[in-house]
Amino acid sequence: MPTSPDPVQLDAIDRAILRELQHDARPTNVELAQRVHLSPSACLRRVRRLEESGVIARYVALLDPKAVGQAGTSYTIVNVERTSVEALRRFEEAVRLEPAILDCFYVAGSNDYLIRFTFRDAADLERFHSEVLTRLPGVVRSNSMLVVRTVKKTTALDLGD
Repeated sequence: MPTSPDPVQLDAIDRAILRELQHDARPTNVELAQRVHLSPSACLRRVRRLEESGVIARYVALLDPKAVGQAGTSYTIVNVERTSVEALRRFEEAVRLEPAILDCFYVAGSNDYLIRFTFRDAADLERFHSEVLTRLPGVVRSNSMLVVRTVKKTTALDLGD
């Protein structure tokens, strides 16, 4: 199993900055500094350090799928024919090139991958299954779970105290 790099040491102020930015990534540096009780220059230095160290990977706008016509969400378990390094590489490269696939995780257990995608309606879901999913290299079986209601969804990591 691949090893992870050592985590960056975060103090209470770093965690406060990260909590604020996970909630709202658009405050000015002055606003952020006020929220975490730092001077603007000290706050900017810390944010830059968090960016450079990779703790802050990027800034994005999170869209509401329903607002852009994507009313449904599917989590689909995918099993592939072979799990050789080359077969997995081909599958994963095809997934990376498919814009409709939002997330893809290589998982442990009796299944190989978990994919998340959104869809407009039943016809779009069927199109995804027949034109995208079944054409991915090596797919032998899939099982989709359609989201009925979202109970909790967050992108914010729990940073502890």
